[in-house]
Amino acid sequence: MAFKLRQIVFSAGGRRIARDRPLSGITLRLGRGADSDIQIADLAVEPQHAVIELASANRVTVRATGTLGFACDGKTVREAAFDPATPTEFRFGSTSLTIARDTDGEVLIEVLAADTSGEAPDLVSEKARFSLGRVMLSTRTIAWGLFAAVLAVFLALPVLSHMQVQGALPKVADMKAPGHVTGDKAWNPGELSLAHHALSNRCEACHVKPFQSVRNETCIACHKDVHDHAAADKLAMARGVPGTGEHLLQSVGHVFGREPAGACTDCHVEHQGARPMDPPRQKFCADCHAGLSGRVAGSKLGNAADFGTEHPEFRAWIVTNAETDARAPVSLADHPREDTGLTFSHKIHLDKAGGVAKMALTLGRAGYGKPLECASCHHRSPDGVSFQPVTMERDCEACHSLVYAKSGGTELRLLHGNVPQMLVDLSRAGPVPAITSGRARPGDFSSGGVYGARFTPAGGTVASRALAPDGICGECHTPEWRNGQVHMRPVRQVTRYMPNGWFDHTAHRGTPCADCHAASRSNSASDVLLPNTASCRSCHLGEDATKPKVPSTCVLCHSYHPSDVAPASARRKVEADHGEEPRRGI
Repeated sequence: MAFKLRQIVFSAGGRRIARDRPLSGITLRLGRGADSDIQIADLAVEPQHAVIELASANRVTVRATGTLGFACDGKTVREAAFDPATPTEFRFGSTSLTIARDTDGEVLIEVLAADTSGEAPDLVSEKARFSLGRVMLSTRTIAWGLFAAVLAVFLALPVLSHMQVQGALPKVADMKAPGHVTGDKAWNPGELSLAHHALSNRCEACHVKPFQSVRNETCIACHKDVHDHAAADKLAMARGVPGTGEHLLQSVGHVFGREPAGACTDCHVEHQGARPMDPPRQKFCADCHAGLSGRVAGSKLGNAADFGTEHPEFRAWIVTNAETDARAPVSLADHPREDTGLTFSHKIHLDKAGGVAKMALTLGRAGYGKPLECASCHHRSPDGVSFQPVTMERDCEACHSLVYAKSGGTELRLLHGNVPQMLVDLSRAGPVPAITSGRARPGDFSSGGVYGARFTPAGGTVASRALAPDGICGECHTPEWRNGQVHMRPVRQVTRYMPNGWFDHTAHRGTPCADCHAASRSNSASDVLLPNTASCRSCHLGEDATKPKVPSTCVLCHSYHPSDVAPASARRKVEADHGEEPRRGI
């Protein structure tokens, strides 16, 4: 046998409503508290007022647990025991309980709340004396009044102020300075990023029309030099046909003035705090580039979804013909060779036990004094994002001297890069003895060796000796004879192999160059000494990579907007590293 609870309440019209539900257990708690099995919302009832126990099949006990008792059949008691076969009535405050055995054998507890719908007028009037309703507006009136006040202060006032700024309404004297919208601060969802902090009090600079999202033309009004990622039709093809849900969202957004997919605000999200704008997530790029070849016919781009799992091999723009400066993108997986116009060996220059190292040890005054390393010849550019071209005068002449004679106490130097002038200078000088005086040089050290005879006409003309493979010019350059005239193959130095990607050496300043560039094993100037994807993956993986790998999103190396200069993200990062204020328009 178990308990069954029947609660009876009255509607505002006096209609009786009964709800039944079973109660588990043989002990029930009754009171005003929320944890009571039978809760009676009456201040005359204590939070834990009484317990009802099913002692046996024919015995029910009701016992008070607080300081107050209860009424049982018209008498105030603290405990009552009875047979549920005989209905017994209890009263707790204004609520009546009747406990009896139901037709199905269960003990039925019927809770009857007081019916106030038919109270006498004098009783209602007596209660009204203690109510604030007699001196205050009704709650409904107050609610509507507050709603109207919110609309006036936070909606109507800013809208009217904005209309005045736009010239749609005459100016009001108590409004603030021209161009300022009163009350729009309440609509601000958060601080602007550092890039737009100067617009913090000028919402209308971007939000030109009320209740309309920021438009592309508004962004372009300031960012005039920013170009889109690709042609609009190709971007649409790359995104693919939207699904039903996405199409529905776009339709709803269009109703509220949101631009179609591809808007500036899809990527550049503002009001996220006074810090640099968050770079786009990997998914932003992968939505198009994962499976791009299947959506854009004829695309030369490989599919890319995650750098650690799906990314094409790097393609570098290398010089394929030094004469014409022709360049082409070539996959690093093909072990490409470039035409630099030089005959140069990194291995000889970086060998710490070779002749170059010994030469450098003797050139302390020239800024060396130790074996050569990459930084001896490769210098960062002033902007900090690339490297300056190697020059003869700064990086080579300390060892590869262009002095060909002496006139009194003055050393005569060849003018680098001017072959006709070199021929004239050497012809005028005529045969001269070696001026090295036994000075140690790379390769042969004695004064009777290569360096001691390079300027003499013995064994051929002055030009042939200078331009020979072991001559002053032929050591590094590729001379050619055309129609009886000497010609030097142009030198082409690539300063940026990946124009659509960007790599910042600043973040890797603690990593030895040899970890990524195999220069110490290269004997040819045509070697492309760039790391491939496998090399980079030794440290970098996709966005969700965990330690010790470096999480790397697409924007770490790529710039979305094409440009002939370094991507803005790279320049701003470098400037921030140097404590400089980021420049605008880059």
